[in-house]
Amino acid sequence: MKPELKELKLLKKEYGDVKYYLDFKTPFQLLVGVILSAQCTDEVANRVLQELFKKYKTPKDFAAMPLSKLENLIKSTGFYKNKAKGIKNASKMLIEKFHGKVPDNMEDLLKLPSIGRKSANVILQNAFNKVEGIVVDTHVVRLSRRLGWSSSPNADKIEQDLIKVFPRKEWLHLPHLLKAHGKKVCTSKPKCDVCVLSSLCPKLI
Repeated sequence: MKPELKELKLLKKEYGDVKYYLDFKTPFQLLVGVILSAQCTDEVANRVLQELFKKYKTPKDFAAMPLSKLENLIKSTGFYKNKAKGIKNASKMLIEKFHGKVPDNMEDLLKLPSIGRKSANVILQNAFNKVEGIVVDTHVVRLSRRLGWSSSPNADKIEQDLIKVFPRKEWLHLPHLLKAHGKKVCTSKPKCDVCVLSSLCPKLI
């Protein structure tokens, strides 16, 4: 068995069936949540998302909302000016180009403001059950490089490196496991003495 698959097996044993962290009910709610969650804790992003959608439901609601009001509503997520602009502009594009519906393909999702490949993968996987790639967030970047799965600092290149190593059936859950491990053990200052991967990690061999 490849070292990478051995490490994946150990992560599965340690963390079980880890789920995606944002609570959402519709593809549009997930799109907004993805924008809100950038450089923000899961807890804050979920709280703001739930409060936001108690009153505002559709792209029309967000497109019509004054930018200053939206900024105030999402202020606690950080970088709120850029996020508000992204949400509002994405809402307008959904109305103008996609009949108010979130696209279910990579090409169209990447046309939306504030939606890059990572966010598009998240939306496709969790809203439409389409696994076309691997979500690469900061935890996936850090752990992939530490474990020797990729030497690149570029998220798109790391995704391609991981796709070559892991079978498609693992693409959905791999980032969830890496995020769980990255938050608990393999943090910016890793706790190598309690790591289930220590016997395989190239940093320690």
